[in-house]
Amino acid sequence: MTWDKMRINGKTTQEISDCIRALVQSGNLLPGDLLPPVRELAKMLEVNRNTVAAAYKHLAKVGIAVTQRRLGTTICAPPQAGEQEGLNPETALIDLAHGNPNPQWLPEPQALLAEGLPRPFLYGEDTILPELRLLGRDWFRLDCPSDHELELTHGAVDAIERLAAAQLLPGDQVAVEDPCFLGTINALRLADMQTVGVEIDEVGMRPEALEAALAKGVRAVLVTPRAHNPTGCSLSKRRADTLKRIFAAHPNVLIIIDDHFALLAETPYHSIIPATTARWALIRSISKGLGPDLRLAFVACDPVTADRLRTRLAPGMMWVSHILQALVGNCLASEDVRKRLDYARSEYACRRNELRTALQAQGIEVPPATEGVNVWVPLPRDAKEVAHALAKKGWLVRLGSAFEVQGPAQAIRVTISKLQDGQAQRFAEDLGSSLAHGHDAT
Repeated sequence: MTWDKMRINGKTTQEISDCIRALVQSGNLLPGDLLPPVRELAKMLEVNRNTVAAAYKHLAKVGIAVTQRRLGTTICAPPQAGEQEGLNPETALIDLAHGNPNPQWLPEPQALLAEGLPRPFLYGEDTILPELRLLGRDWFRLDCPSDHELELTHGAVDAIERLAAAQLLPGDQVAVEDPCFLGTINALRLADMQTVGVEIDEVGMRPEALEAALAKGVRAVLVTPRAHNPTGCSLSKRRADTLKRIFAAHPNVLIIIDDHFALLAETPYHSIIPATTARWALIRSISKGLGPDLRLAFVACDPVTADRLRTRLAPGMMWVSHILQALVGNCLASEDVRKRLDYARSEYACRRNELRTALQAQGIEVPPATEGVNVWVPLPRDAKEVAHALAKKGWLVRLGSAFEVQGPAQAIRVTISKLQDGQAQRFAEDLGSSLAHGHDAT
């Protein structure tokens, strides 16, 4: 496409950016199309170069274009949701890619509803039920600074999105574990944040990798303290203390802690929040223990962060439904639900260990997964080829590439929550066979 055929017009920054935006919306400019250099467009429109530069800067800020210095300014592709966690209803394969808890161990909504619902609530009333506020305060009491405040969001990813919007600006760098949960990657990308991968090992973020990310000027760090998804690793006390010392030297970096597996965790929680940190948030979702459709997460945070969250969770806007809050409160106060959680915790551990033992019997080494509903399996060759071979044998797995940030993730993630009798052994044998045949072919 030649510059004159683009029909860009306007004399002011707003007029030029509006014209280009209209050309994108009409399909006359497509993702990847190169806009004229600032100097040439200014000459064509008979305006100052600064006017065109300001128009391009505005287009980049709103996500319509991206400027890459000497490579010029190009039209961006519209934001996409990206690969999603969850069931694949169209597959005929045994689905070990879904990442869900076992529905048989979740509380039954009908029974919870029978225990009563709150009265109708109106605009302007307190956004958190008193009984849920008390439960939340007790849950966080030993794990947070004493001046923390409590808010509720529609799940952990919603909390991450809101915290990013409240504290950061588009284009800011956020350090995350590498590999990282795909929902987190999508949320930060759609918020126009730049993710910086921090290498992890079996006990969490590697200290030297975190220090390198902080040296790059990241504005926030997101850490999963237990049941990291996809690898299942959890922070040890020693590693948590090391990370806390590193964060102490960076008091203005926002620390977001996604403790999504807290209801089912076996390993203790170890704080990484130093006294010097100004902005922090600890998120605890109830999805893994009580069910993904109960869209609720508790967020403990410093008072300033709480104030900023409340601007979007205010009494007249987007609070978490009091009906959902009542259901969650009924769950957390129920003896039967506590028994279900204890059973689920034990069964997930048994199934993780069963699969790990079966894989090791096939000569397939996997890192020790201390928590979670998944097992992470590093592979010695191309993961797509292995996944394709497994599909021929009837298995659907999640490719490690879904969780990549910077480093390649040559692995598969296997969800163990719904494994039935004998399936772990059969899967391990089929994976071993797929790997052996692949080596023979090479």
